[in-house]
Amino acid sequence: MPLLPLTHSEGRAWPEGCRRVGQQGDAAASITAMAPWLDQDMRPDVLLLLAATRTAEQEGISAAGATAAARRTTALADAELLLKGPSVAPSWPLPTLPAGVSPALLSHAVVARLGLQPRVAAVGLMRQPDFDHVRLESPDLGPADCLSSGAAMPLERVNHLWRQGEQLGASLQRPIVLAECVPGGTTTAQAVLTALGFEVGDLISGSARQPPHRLKSALVAQGLQKAGLIKGCGAQAVLAAVGDPFQVVAAGLLVGAARSQQPLLLGGGSQMLAVLALALHALPKAAGASLLRQVLVGTTAWLANEGASAGMASPMDRLVDSIGERFGASLAVFASGVHFHASAHQALRDYELGYVKEGVGAGALLLLAQLKGVSRRGLVDDCDQAMDQLLGRPVTSIS
Repeated sequence: MPLLPLTHSEGRAWPEGCRRVGQQGDAAASITAMAPWLDQDMRPDVLLLLAATRTAEQEGISAAGATAAARRTTALADAELLLKGPSVAPSWPLPTLPAGVSPALLSHAVVARLGLQPRVAAVGLMRQPDFDHVRLESPDLGPADCLSSGAAMPLERVNHLWRQGEQLGASLQRPIVLAECVPGGTTTAQAVLTALGFEVGDLISGSARQPPHRLKSALVAQGLQKAGLIKGCGAQAVLAAVGDPFQVVAAGLLVGAARSQQPLLLGGGSQMLAVLALALHALPKAAGASLLRQVLVGTTAWLANEGASAGMASPMDRLVDSIGERFGASLAVFASGVHFHASAHQALRDYELGYVKEGVGAGALLLLAQLKGVSRRGLVDDCDQAMDQLLGRPVTSIS
C-alpha cells in the first residue's frame, strides 16, 4: 500500500500539495478514512448522478451554462464528455461558459489515467441521455420545481427515490466514487442545510467567479417560508420542500451504504456535504458515526481555498466544522493538490482565477489519482492533453 509521493503538512503526511479541509475534528480519523483509497490494486466503481431542478432557470443563479436553456443540457454534455472523452464529436455540445472549461474534462483525464469505467444514473432531466445510463424513475417526471416554491417535489417521489438510493447503497460490492452534475445544485444545498438548522448563507460557493449569494439566500428564504417546515422534521420532508432529485438519491445511497460498509469517496463541495448532513440527520447516532468512518469527501483546491485570508479559515473549512460539530463527529474532507498555474491552456488557468472550481467529481478523482501515486505535474499534463484533444490540436507537453 504505497504512500508516495507525499509531503508533510500540519505535521502529518498527506499526498503532495493536498490539505485537510476543516480546522476541527480528529486528523487521525481522516487518515483512517483515506486508507482504503491508497490500495494500488483497488479499482473503485464511479457513479455520476445527473439531475435537474428548475432552480437553475433563475437568471444569474449558475454559471454552468450562459442561459437557462443551455443549462437544461449541461448535465448531458458533461456526462458524455466524461464517458467518451474530448476527441469524440459530441451529441450534446458543452454549453458556453464565462471562462474556463467543464470539470468533466478533468474527471475524464483521471478516469483515463486510472483505467476506471464510470457509470451514469439520470433522474429528473428535461431531456433523456442517448448513452447508456441507469434510470431510477419515470423520465416523464422531469426536474424538481424551483426551491423558492417550497414544494420542490411530491413526498411520494422523494420516498421512491430515497428507496432507490438506499438499495444502491446497500448493494455496493466495491468502493465507490460518487459524483454529480446538477446546475443550480449549490443553491438547493444551501436550502437543505438551512432547513436542517445550519447558518450557511455565506459559506456556500457556486460555479460563478462571484457566486450570487444574495439571490441564493433570497430564494432559500422564500422557499422555506412557503414550506413551513416543522423544526426537527425528517430529511425526506426537507427534500420535498426545497431539495433536488440528486440529493434524494445520494442521501438514500449513503444511508444504504452504512449497511454495505463499503468505502465511499464523495466528489464535490457543498452539494456532497449537504447530502452527508441529510444522511446523518436520518440515521441513528451510532449508525451515523459508522457511516462517517466509511466516507471520504474529495474536493478541489480552488473550492477549498476560496475566500480564505491570512489567519482565517475558508468558508468551506467553516462549513465542514459546522456539520461536524452538529453531529459530534469528524468529517474526513480533503482538497486535491492540483493547480493549473503552469498549464499550457488559459481555460485551465482560469480555474486559478476562481472560475468553475469543481463539478462532475473532479476534486475527488484528482485526489484519488494522487492517492494512487500520480504526481501533480502528471495530472496537469493529462489535463493539458485533454484540452488539446478538445480543441482539435496536436497533443503537446510543456513538461
